[in-house]
Amino acid sequence: MGMSTGSGSARSTPTVLSEINVTPLVDVMLVLLIIFMIAAPMMQQGVQVDLPKANAGTLNEVPDQIVLVVTKSRQLMINGNVLPQGTLRTKLEAIANVKPNVEVFIQADQGIAYGFIAQVMAEVKRAKISRVGLVTEPADNGTKI
Repeated sequence: MGMSTGSGSARSTPTVLSEINVTPLVDVMLVLLIIFMIAAPMMQQGVQVDLPKANAGTLNEVPDQIVLVVTKSRQLMINGNVLPQGTLRTKLEAIANVKPNVEVFIQADQGIAYGFIAQVMAEVKRAKISRVGLVTEPADNGTKI
């Protein structure tokens, strides 16, 4: 803050000059912008699953839908929550009791043996869930089998 004595007259009273200095505000905002630009990509987390490619339609988002992820190390996750080994059927039975029209979509790594995926699908069926699907990525060139 500064004091002004006016135009030189003896009777003028000193006045206070108040101005907002925006330079520190701009500096702080630019630093925060850079921090968020660096931190945002680090906050995206997920499980890396190498999905097989197939020509199929896209899935519509349904409220009674569960995504069952099978990782390359055969670890099972339901909607991002890791399941202890041997608890898949009990967890799915509990979900099926609450939501009788639930759909389960299995998102499995393409390197996993077909037999293991068949066992997972059998466990889903034993939990009295009849709607089971497999998640794939769209094929690039439309190869035919």
